[in-house]
Amino acid sequence: MDQQHELDWNDAAWLNPPLATAVDGTDLLVTTRENTDFWRTTGYGFVRDDGHALLTALPADAAVEVTFLARFDTLYDQAGLMIRVDERRWIKAGVEWTDGLPHLGAVVTHDRSDWSLSPVPDWDDRLVTIRASRAGDAITVRARTEGHPWRMVRLAPLPPTASATAGPFCCSPQRAGLQVRFTRFALGPADKALHEDPGT
Repeated sequence: MDQQHELDWNDAAWLNPPLATAVDGTDLLVTTRENTDFWRTTGYGFVRDDGHALLTALPADAAVEVTFLARFDTLYDQAGLMIRVDERRWIKAGVEWTDGLPHLGAVVTHDRSDWSLSPVPDWDDRLVTIRASRAGDAITVRARTEGHPWRMVRLAPLPPTASATAGPFCCSPQRAGLQVRFTRFALGPADKALHEDPGT
């Protein structure tokens, strides 16, 4: 959206710094540490909170966008956008490698995590944008690839009084060394309506 303003990578702070970062022009290149993830209990029985997230304040009535490119090839490789209140309340949305394909998905955590996903084989090795819009008591998550319309990913609760942060995230639960190129990090006004296309 033309009302968004792009953030400098230095305008945010790392939760769990990655193995390596580098600035390439205006892009941020991130390399993950070994066996990193965000998850709480459900189905797997463990709690993980050591993935990498570069976070800045997400006030009420704001939207955040992250664009990235990654070559996933190992089970559970993932990258996208995180919205976080604390270690027990957070949302991550993006692309994750599972069953030999990239999947568009989201995990919403309120003490325990859930997981929803859908295969997007044509999104492999393409620029992906994830958008989270905060309005009222909800977060609306959308995603798209360059030149294609937005897809609705998730509508999830987030208390309007909660102090939240948001920004790009990535992790690699089965290895080290996933490399992600983040090309954009922007903040702007929340979407006007749940079913309205937020535009370009």
